[in-house]
Amino acid sequence: MSERCFDAMECRPEDLHCAMSIHTRKITDSCRDKDCIEDLRVYLTKESQCILDAAQSAKVRSAELVYTAIDVSPVAFHRSHYTVDLTFYYKIIADAAVSPCRPAAICGLAMFGKRAVLCGENSGAHIFRSDAPGNSGGTLPTAVVEVLDPMVLGGKVCQVCGSEPCALTVPADVLAAFGEELVLGGDKQRLYVTLGQFSIIRLERPAQLIVPVLDYAIPTKECCADPGCAEDPCALFDKVPFPAEAFTPTGCDPDCCTDK
Repeated sequence: MSERCFDAMECRPEDLHCAMSIHTRKITDSCRDKDCIEDLRVYLTKESQCILDAAQSAKVRSAELVYTAIDVSPVAFHRSHYTVDLTFYYKIIADAAVSPCRPAAICGLAMFGKRAVLCGENSGAHIFRSDAPGNSGGTLPTAVVEVLDPMVLGGKVCQVCGSEPCALTVPADVLAAFGEELVLGGDKQRLYVTLGQFSIIRLERPAQLIVPVLDYAIPTKECCADPGCAEDPCALFDKVPFPAEAFTPTGCDPDCCTDK
């Protein structure tokens, strides 16, 4: 073929080299969600809890999603549908007002669980892979969750009377992110946070497809070990347009600046 055709929708049949069988993942169902999570309890580290117990107030500074646990189970009496149970683990950082001069930083863990029901189709095939641990397979679809770090919408500190230790199961990797044991009881004050979270949940299954082949994808970019060596810095700077608007004074009526 004399010219390459990069858009399969615009190619003529004679431009296609051949058909190729590929293995990919088919999205069987998906959904998106916008959760406003109110008054999540924050389990502080020991040092942070001591600071909060002596503080007058606290303001939540940031929330970071550190881990998401995912569990997929078939829905009883509803073939082809599955429940996706999610548990989100957040690292919360706040500023406690211990003295009027300088707030003290505190951190802790907050958790939120939710469930979605999606169509995952039926499959009677057991899938085995040579690179899978234990070479095990199954018939459940794969759940994929895309989540943004949550927005902090609010926070508050509440007094506690006679709190008892609670049972809390947290993955070891999540606990390692705090580097200190969490306080599960005996606290005098507790921190609560309200978060806003955006997420996309989908179920996938392996699929074999036949696709038209235009050409093999050969990279055009040359490999570079140094992030700055791809292009000369001065040559890159030459492509940046001069920011004339940044030098123009603003905020006054243009008519007042004209000569009369």
